[in-house]
Amino acid sequence: MSAPERPLAAYAAVTAAYWAFMLTDGALRMLVLLHFHVLGFSPIQLAYLFLLYEIAGMVTNLCAGWLAARFGLTATLYAGLALQIAALGALAMVDPQWTLALSVVFVMAVQGVSGVAKDLAKMSAKSAVKLLAPAEGGGLFRWVAVLTGSKNAVKGVGFLLGAALLAGVGFEAAVLAMAAALGLVLAAVALFMPAGLPRGRKGAKFAEVFSKDRDVNILSAARLFLFGARDVWFVVGIPIYFHAVLSDGTEAGDRAAFFQVGTFMAVWIIGYGAVQGFAPKILRARDKSVAQTVGLARLWAGALALIPLALAGAAFAAGAPADWLTATLVAGLLVFGAVFALNSALHSYLILAFSRAERVTMDVGFYYMANAAGRLVGTLLSGLAYQAGGLPLCLAAAGLMAAASWGCAGLMDRREGARA
Repeated sequence: MSAPERPLAAYAAVTAAYWAFMLTDGALRMLVLLHFHVLGFSPIQLAYLFLLYEIAGMVTNLCAGWLAARFGLTATLYAGLALQIAALGALAMVDPQWTLALSVVFVMAVQGVSGVAKDLAKMSAKSAVKLLAPAEGGGLFRWVAVLTGSKNAVKGVGFLLGAALLAGVGFEAAVLAMAAALGLVLAAVALFMPAGLPRGRKGAKFAEVFSKDRDVNILSAARLFLFGARDVWFVVGIPIYFHAVLSDGTEAGDRAAFFQVGTFMAVWIIGYGAVQGFAPKILRARDKSVAQTVGLARLWAGALALIPLALAGAAFAAGAPADWLTATLVAGLLVFGAVFALNSALHSYLILAFSRAERVTMDVGFYYMANAAGRLVGTLLSGLAYQAGGLPLCLAAAGLMAAASWGCAGLMDRREGARA
């Protein structure tokens, strides 16, 4: 695959499209979670709403690498944006008078479409970086860190936007407005995208998706547990816990709690994205070899596991919501976000460093399939754990999954020259 003649212009166009998508993705998650929580959905039912989103992500990532190799990166990027527009439009059809079962099934199906859309867009953007980034001076780490860090900051703004739109204009108007805005972005990107990104090859075989590289497979397992460790408290546990603590049960109290929960989630994601964007400088990665970077991945995964285990201990000790516990959770989870961001940035660099240019879409697709599998497990466990043992059990499960990610990171090959 050859890179385009104007790599900066192509990188800017891909990044802009990815930003627009992730803004709506973050807003949609907060809209769905808070809207259906107020309608009376239980924690497990809320988790169900996101299950097909994650399952679709697994399947999409498994296929997306082959689709991009077969039809080209611009085609898969545009398809992701178009599917997200369709999903937003479909959600506007949800009627509060529907039965609970019908609402759950319909929203699950639409979230499944959104999951396909997200992972088509993500795989396209991340694979493009491998082909566009300069090889010298740690350029690959810097470019992928900027893309992923800025994406997460934008998604954090989306969380706040979703909560604000829900409180301000309501669910239906919010999703229709986002669909219209994303449609304008798709049209603009299609008009101004520079030529030159790989168009695909007709001989690409689906069997090539499965990597034979040991380190790609181990890194994918580490990624699965890493994102499971986040989503087991992030998807259902913390938003519902904070809403219960902050709301007084009135409509006005619910609206105020929406803003507070949305603000925390936004600050967490934005902070995570900022740390991820600066990860190359924080880790002084410019002159580090791939083998040294593998060592950093193990170190920071171990540090991550300690944080939710300590928070789980504090929550168990408190026994019931208390002001000191809320403050401890906010501070601890922000620290978790910073350490999680360093882990995520290291993984995002390593998968591109491990991949060969001719099969980058395949390896990236497989890796993000593992990412989606971790989110799926974390999402399901978030609802189950919160219903069974409350927030302490969610946090304890997060610590165990982070420890498993640390164990996987220790199995990657750290020998100098092993990646030659």
